Amino acid sequence: MGGLKIGEPVPEGSGWAERGAQVSEACRTISSPGYPGAYAIVTGGKVQRITIGQRSTAELAEGIGVGASEAEVRKWFAGFREDPHEYEDAPAKYLTAPNAGSGSSALRFEIGKDGRVKMIHVGLMPVLAYVEGCA
Repeated sequence: MGGLKIGEPVPEGSGWAERGAQVSEACRTISSPGYPGAYAIVTGGKVQRITIGQRSTAELAEGIGVGASEAEVRKWFAGFREDPHEYEDAPAKYLTAPNAGSGSSALRFEIGKDGRVKMIHVGLMPVLAYVEGCA
């Protein structure tokens, strides 16, 4: 997305930059006007997670984007681990790729109580599982 790659520094001249207040020096959140509804988390100078949310029209290669149904996600991504949502009552949940703890890039879907994708995260643990940006 816009030249960002998990585990690599933010490309110079990419348009991705810090905007607004930051929680800490160790963990930074960046965004780009060219990708509304998307942001990335950077730690140690490297991109650890990319998130697409409500204002994003981006989709995965499978055609899954924000607003897709949980059934559509499960059709393409069988075997994802289900965890309760931190802030919403069931049926809201997180669906996380089985390889999430392996040290390689993984996928995580945030499903709202309406049964639809609210956010899609791709990245490395433990940052992949952060529920409030850098926290």
